[in-house]
Amino acid sequence: MMRTRQPTTTLEDQRIPVRAKLAAAWTSFMFLYIYVDYLHLYKPGAVDDILAGIVHEFDTGPTFVALGLTLVAIPILMILLSTTLPARVNRTTNLVVATLYIPVSMYNAAGESWTYFYFYGLSIGLEVLLLAFILRSAWTWPRTAPSATMATSPDREAVRAQQQA
Repeated sequence: MMRTRQPTTTLEDQRIPVRAKLAAAWTSFMFLYIYVDYLHLYKPGAVDDILAGIVHEFDTGPTFVALGLTLVAIPILMILLSTTLPARVNRTTNLVVATLYIPVSMYNAAGESWTYFYFYGLSIGLEVLLLAFILRSAWTWPRTAPSATMATSPDREAVRAQQQA
């Protein structure tokens, strides 16, 4: 029995809105950001230092805890803000916050031994790649050309009503 070959079909590749890309990238960034901190606890001596009240040579007092919360809360809020802010503000906010978080991500390796180079190198590399994706997505945000009648008309509502009729 001879089989007939089915025609090959192409998968539909729908365009993903910029807001969804940004929210997904910030979500991925947050998972990575949190898990790097969590996996750091498996480093010998890390828990002992925390119990002694020290993290990265900083005392774990109220200032440290507030700063830590702020550093985590900003990217968490970016997930929501990326889907809700108006386009122009959204683009600018993503460009500014992602740019500021590149050195924040790189700071994780400060003072670390070469023993954990691969862990910190990989985590920082992935975080910076996600931030670069956010920067590129926000920078290349699609623009729409203004309508000639809308740009020159003093009465935009009248133009809209006329276009809908």
